[in-house]
Amino acid sequence: MSDTKQRLLDGAMTAIREHGIAGVSARTIAAAAGVNQALVFYHYGSVDDLLTAACRASTAERVAHWAARLSGVGSLRELLTVGRALHAQERELGNVSFLAQMLAGAQTEERLAAPTAAALQLWVDELEPVLRRLLAGSPFAEIADVPGLARAMSAAFIGFELYDGVDPAAADRALAALDQLAVLIEVVDDLGPLARRALQAKVNRAARRD
Repeated sequence: MSDTKQRLLDGAMTAIREHGIAGVSARTIAAAAGVNQALVFYHYGSVDDLLTAACRASTAERVAHWAARLSGVGSLRELLTVGRALHAQERELGNVSFLAQMLAGAQTEERLAAPTAAALQLWVDELEPVLRRLLAGSPFAEIADVPGLARAMSAAFIGFELYDGVDPAAADRALAALDQLAVLIEVVDDLGPLARRALQAKVNRAARRD
């Protein structure tokens, strides 16, 4: 990739962080990138196309950055610990805010919707095999919608960014509640064979009723 194209990708992210999706434009992107705004259209065709390229490239880079640590977790509690660290670092870097702004823009600009969803899917694809591995053998494994859980976790960390901006204590409490849920699942997994079979039977009956 040329230096100018990379500067434009970085400039798009900086512009959204500084001005929000409503204030981003070829002018603000070019100013952040330190280039002529005509280069936005020369290299990417439109502001929306540049934004989607920046979203895809930055998300792929961050997923790759965290992949080894995510694949190495050994429990749901450990996964949530990594998730907290991930959220804190990505928030500090402005990446969570960038995705949140892209999601906000996609509510009214259809061209941003599919590319933003595709970028979030990169996180889902990384989390799904981790969740499958961690839930394997658990009484919850047969009824858990693992792809849905992976999507819920990805969406939650975007939501925590917005929540944290207005009520940090409440956002931290929500994360703590997830920790408690992980502890509960671990307690269930540590039950003896008879208790596990009884619980599994109840879970199966509940699943059939649904």
